[in-house]
Amino acid sequence: MANRSVEQSINETKFHVEKLNDMAKKNVELMNKSGNATTTALSSLAAGYQKSITRNSEVLAEAIKALSSAKTPMEFYEVQQKSAQVILENFTADLEFFTELTSSVFTDAFEPIQKQVTVIPEIFKTITKLHWTSPTLAG
Repeated sequence: MANRSVEQSINETKFHVEKLNDMAKKNVELMNKSGNATTTALSSLAAGYQKSITRNSEVLAEAIKALSSAKTPMEFYEVQQKSAQVILENFTADLEFFTELTSSVFTDAFEPIQKQVTVIPEIFKTITKLHWTSPTLAG
């Protein structure tokens, strides 16, 4: 009977180690997934910033050209107001775009990790419950 208890304990320990090993493998996979999502997201952010900078540079160049070609103070004022409005609209659109994109970046990057973090305590509860309710170890 003692041999059976030792054998059962060894088998249960192997089972628990395999579960922990599976969890560790899944953690590595999730970290890779999170890293890939972050890399993709950062590339999207960089492309968005580049596009924004290019567009804003063009708008500024057009505004300077229009301001320099104004013939009267009134025309200068109108061009200035129109340019300011376009710049403000672009700024607002950029702000909205980058806010949404940044939120999406963090959600995509941390979602796999967050899922795993919520699962880990349940796995440990199950392992602990199995360990302490085992007839060979409890009694």
